[in-house]
Amino acid sequence: MHLLNRFRTVAPEAANDEVTLIVGLGNPGREYASNRHNVGFLTADRWAAAHTIAFNKVQQHAIIAPGRVDDRRVIAAKPQTYMNESGRAVGALLRFYKVPVERLLVIFDDLDLPFGTIRLRAEGGAGGHNGMRSIMQHLGGNQFARLRIGIGRPPGRMDPAAFVLQDFSRAEAAELDSLLDRAVQAIDVFTKEGITIAMNQFNANQPGDRTTL
Repeated sequence: MHLLNRFRTVAPEAANDEVTLIVGLGNPGREYASNRHNVGFLTADRWAAAHTIAFNKVQQHAIIAPGRVDDRRVIAAKPQTYMNESGRAVGALLRFYKVPVERLLVIFDDLDLPFGTIRLRAEGGAGGHNGMRSIMQHLGGNQFARLRIGIGRPPGRMDPAAFVLQDFSRAEAAELDSLLDRAVQAIDVFTKEGITIAMNQFNANQPGDRTTL
């Protein structure tokens, strides 16, 4: 049985003892720490710090930060499997903590959104993102919430694979704090109110937003 069917058991507005799993995608290692491809890790770090929750435990191929926010059980996770194998960690964490798939949020970088834009969706395709493709393969479907962090397109004919493994430019780095802060706010609404309310609140009227994706 696919994980998406096995754990689709309760609505987003479930009891406070239900676990919410917040997964930021990235690559482990200092050489990748400030890459555009690691904005999922950066967002997870910012969210955990905002709630004084520490990444202090290794569990199921991931570094995790367990805690409570507004009396709700939460676990932030950063898979340590490298991006292309992110699904191994996400699937294992869902099973180990018995997390309903409605309480999973995956955060990742998106080339198709302008830098400075965030977009929440309740489901969708991988969009060419290898980490998301791996998660969908391990979960057996695409019906889980995701928070896309816009990093923009590479300049000229630059290979997208090289672009995502570069650090943010100086101009982007100056705006990164406000981008991460908005992402943290979106995560908080998701954990408290669910994906529909989070989408309604954060998917419109954003700085640098020129898309309708």
